[in-house]
Amino acid sequence: MEDTLTVFTASKYCNVSSKTIINWVEAGHIKAYRTVGGHRRIKKSDLEIFMRDQGIPIPEEKDDSARKKILVVDDDMIIVESIVQALEEDEFDYEVISASDGFEAGLQVNHFKPDLMILDIMMPDIKGYEVCKKIKDNEETRHTKIIVLSAYLDDEKFARMKKNGADVCFSKPLPLHQLKEEVAKLLGLK
Repeated sequence: MEDTLTVFTASKYCNVSSKTIINWVEAGHIKAYRTVGGHRRIKKSDLEIFMRDQGIPIPEEKDDSARKKILVVDDDMIIVESIVQALEEDEFDYEVISASDGFEAGLQVNHFKPDLMILDIMMPDIKGYEVCKKIKDNEETRHTKIIVLSAYLDDEKFARMKKNGADVCFSKPLPLHQLKEEVAKLLGLK
């Protein structure tokens, strides 16, 4: 699959500001498309064509194996887009994917092998306690940090989630800057 960049990652690739990238896209110098949530995405190959035409140096490929992987599981696409964009544009350059139901989340845990999962446990087909326990009981996924978000958990349910493997639990809505701080702390980056 071809690499697709956010405005933030494109700005880092070109060593310019995000606003400059947006200006170039709006002026038609760089091809881009919008996600369902309205966020711009740029194909890396399109950006490199523009960079060559303008004489902007193209950085050497870096090793992506050191990037931390994050899986966001929520059935509310607006929340997913907000969290994914905030984390993709974070200074730590996370690799972020999302899942909208329990089945897809299970597949991604085994295939993507996230370092951290942000889990809304109030989805119709997810039993949060079981998900946390399965991840922590599996030798291959035991290292995965789990942040539980829910609008309907009291202290007793939070304690039960932690007993089953959740690293931290928060009530929704959690401000994005606080979520980013918690993600960086759990991944040992701060």
